[in-house]
Amino acid sequence: MEIKPVILWTDALIYLLVIALIASGWWIKRKAHLRAAWRQVLSNRLALMALVILGIYFAIGLLDSIHFQRALPSTEQQVQPQYSAQVDSLFDVLISPLGQRYEKTYSAPFALHGFVKESTRSESDQFVSTYARLQYAGIGVASQMEKLLDILWRITSGIVAGLAVWGISLLVILAWQTYWKQQSFRAGWQRLWRKQPTISWRLLALTALVMLMLIGSAMLLAQNYHLLGTDKVGQDIFYLALKSIRTGLVIGTLTTLVMLPFALGLGIAAGYFSGIVDDIIQYIYTTLSSIPGVLLIASAILSLQIFIANHPQVFANLAQRDDARLLALCFILGITSWTSLCRLLRGETLKVREMDYVQAAIALGVRKITLLVRHILPNVMHIVLIVIILDFSALVLAEAVLSYVGVGVAPSTISWGNMINSARLELAREPVVWWPITAAFVFMFILVLAANLFADSVRDALDPRTK
Repeated sequence: MEIKPVILWTDALIYLLVIALIASGWWIKRKAHLRAAWRQVLSNRLALMALVILGIYFAIGLLDSIHFQRALPSTEQQVQPQYSAQVDSLFDVLISPLGQRYEKTYSAPFALHGFVKESTRSESDQFVSTYARLQYAGIGVASQMEKLLDILWRITSGIVAGLAVWGISLLVILAWQTYWKQQSFRAGWQRLWRKQPTISWRLLALTALVMLMLIGSAMLLAQNYHLLGTDKVGQDIFYLALKSIRTGLVIGTLTTLVMLPFALGLGIAAGYFSGIVDDIIQYIYTTLSSIPGVLLIASAILSLQIFIANHPQVFANLAQRDDARLLALCFILGITSWTSLCRLLRGETLKVREMDYVQAAIALGVRKITLLVRHILPNVMHIVLIVIILDFSALVLAEAVLSYVGVGVAPSTISWGNMINSARLELAREPVVWWPITAAFVFMFILVLAANLFADSVRDALDPRTK
């Protein structure tokens, strides 16, 4: 099938961020003190397990950022192929057909019948109220015992599949190490499983094994059941929770691309130059901090909505329109969240500029731009890294809160905030529809918890005050 690649603005920024992370890793590898600090981070068992979980989340986000449009069936009169208005991603292909299966309305997790009674015509030509059989759940399953056996078989098959993928990946890594480091296969195996004071490769491998078995079981179960139920329009909740990962990661990561230039430039300038420069910068971030962030975000989002409504020709499809609102939200969050980091960098720069090596550089006539880039900036980067990782979880939660109050991402964008917003009214019905909000909470909780655990380890390793 012919496809047309589609690169959204957020996709391009995500690719740019990945390139920056690779370049940062290469730079850290060249610096002995940075390598030692990151070894200390990875020697923490909780941080290592959190890193595996974050890696899985980021892998899903990257796969969901490769977009394309499918070609429509061609006719004899067509000269050029026509493409569908729907924009899909590589992740949609990998987890298909979860995104295309719609039931009539709510259904509970692992249910075979709907959650709400429907009026159907019986064999005696009378209308009766009953729980209708779901169309895409429990195919080939006739009874509860068969469902239990099928679930157990799928869980077992998923565990075996995860174990097989883990074993093949492990063999590939060991073979690569054997070729690259010129060591025997047995030595590489022993190095993997023995206890080490720095990076525990054994813990890393076992955590990856557990996650692969869970992923394998979940995917096999989701092929024949609604693992987390369905929502009001009958869409699979497990699919919505997985698709929301990209939105949360975009909010948590791309906001830093907007925040960093303001915080770094103004914070270092205020701390180093002092005087009138410091007074102006302090006035700017004090004034901005006094403005309620929700009001500023609401006004910006409403202005963007008016622009989109008056200029529909600017956006080729619905995905580009929703992506523009998501990018605008990242920009507004970055504008309103750089002030705290700027204040920290100003205070750290005031301390660093009085150090002997900075005073010696000034006495030797080093240019100010060289002094700022070579001597000041590297010595405040630990604060930048710590604040970015700590703010990541806060930004993920901010998206949920803003979408809940109606000034977040577009309603058609799949996100945890929109899931919570659409499910909040169902908590008042009897019986309670609890699974949409629970699924959003669990997925968001795991991401935020992993980010916080990893951030604590980074702070302990890089913050000089903890030494």
